[in-house]
Amino acid sequence: QVQLIESGGGLVQAGGSLRLSCAASVRAFRSYAMGWFRQAPGKEREFVAAISWSGSSTYYADSVKGRFTISRDNAKNTVYLQMNSLEPEDTAVYYCGADTLRWGPVKTEGDEYDYWGQGTQVTVSS
Repeated sequence: QVQLIESGGGLVQAGGSLRLSCAASVRAFRSYAMGWFRQAPGKEREFVAAISWSGSSTYYADSVKGRFTISRDNAKNTVYLQMNSLEPEDTAVYYCGADTLRWGPVKTEGDEYDYWGQGTQVTVSS
């Protein structure tokens, strides 16, 4: 069983920044590809960013490319999402996901992730 705990959400003005964190409960975290997804009210969950187990490969949705950065610290069992130049359209609940296929490739489809955090709300005001 893998527990993922997100933090760092909040209310920010357009153009501002937030840093989300997702802490995993297992040391095997270092072998998992990780991803961030988001879901806005009335919309389906969408892919935001993903990172390989080593951190050497990252992928981003076109809507956040150049503004968001995903990173990880395997010594701390934590993955991060640095969000800059936030826009009202970024308002959503953000979830981190873990793909427990050890040493596997990066995934961008939510159905391929095995565990999810509880989510953290990000609200961007105009």
